[in-house]
Amino acid sequence: MSAIQVTEPYRPTDGEEYMNSRQLAYFRGKLNAWKEEILKGAKETVNIMQKETENHPDLVDRASSESDRALELRTRDRQRKLISKIDEAISRIDDGSYGFCEETGEPIGLGRLEARPTATLSIEAQERHERSERVHRDD
Repeated sequence: MSAIQVTEPYRPTDGEEYMNSRQLAYFRGKLNAWKEEILKGAKETVNIMQKETENHPDLVDRASSESDRALELRTRDRQRKLISKIDEAISRIDDGSYGFCEETGEPIGLGRLEARPTATLSIEAQERHERSERVHRDD
């Protein structure tokens, strides 16, 4: 009886060269899958909204339906902006700048990219940016 070897899916690790071809392919796949998931959801929303064009005679039902529609449209608008960020991240993979902070040029870090694959700043640079925004907002 032969043993079946199960290979675990690849996960980038700190022990390998940062942003090697395997890591870049991993993050490209992660970004593309995320984009496809968003686009699929958008298509479903369009289909649902086309089916829900019925006129509600009850004012409360109509108001509830309009409120739901407005919320869904706001959500889709945020996701449209996210798709733009995903496309920008894929472009950074193509030009070799993915995974490096736009302010310092230092590695962003695998943990941060796992959590937020569209990140353009290291944690330290992001914190500085947020502190600066708070100071300017308080003025």
